[in-house]
Amino acid sequence: MKVFLVWGVLLASLGAHAEDRVAAARERQTQALVQTFQKAGLAWPPEELYLRAFKVERELEVWAGRPGQPLVKVRTFPVCAASGEVGPKRAQGDLQVPEGFYTVDLFNPKSAYHLSMRVSYPNALDRKQGAAQPGGDIYIHGDCVSIGCLAIEDGPIEELYVMVSEARARMGRDVPVHLFPRRLDAAGLAALEALSGVPEARKAFWRGLEPGYRFFEESRRPPRVKVDAARSAYVVTPAPQARAR
Repeated sequence: MKVFLVWGVLLASLGAHAEDRVAAARERQTQALVQTFQKAGLAWPPEELYLRAFKVERELEVWAGRPGQPLVKVRTFPVCAASGEVGPKRAQGDLQVPEGFYTVDLFNPKSAYHLSMRVSYPNALDRKQGAAQPGGDIYIHGDCVSIGCLAIEDGPIEELYVMVSEARARMGRDVPVHLFPRRLDAAGLAALEALSGVPEARKAFWRGLEPGYRFFEESRRPPRVKVDAARSAYVVTPAPQARAR
């Protein structure tokens, strides 16, 4: 009985510590976040949030705004660690950071890397194109190490964790996060096409990501994304027209 009591006390202590970590992050970051959003002409907390990251440029952008309206960039975080190279994640243990269209689907306040948020890898296309064991547990987290995750250090992850958790509560759904090999403008896509020794299938995959980049650049609205299982490809269409206010 004493063992169970001690174990229960330990678990309660760990849970409280995790809650304290998040509460402390909110206390440290909220005032600066209010000012950041005010400078962008937006109210806090965010009504809508969208993340996109670029592996070559090692940047993670945060866009926010009102539902149905063009989003505004409020923050760019340097990515201090991202293992692997350009190219999608296809198997457990390949150390690749995924590329594709995902959401933040889980928050981990007990992370060994301060705070972390899980990326919804593997998606339907990853399962279709990947190995029998595509892997998982891909996070955006603090610290500065990576074995397939995106690391943005402890201070930045506190900011991002608070932003995303607040936005998810307001939106009532997971926050989209799109992971690109690099910026897929004409020059970026040409640079990928020019890489030697890269299979044509991978280049075709990158061409399939390009509309997701382009449609957002044109409208500042996250596009709609589906997976065509028959063609084993993304189907990306522009977001609906912004509503007049």
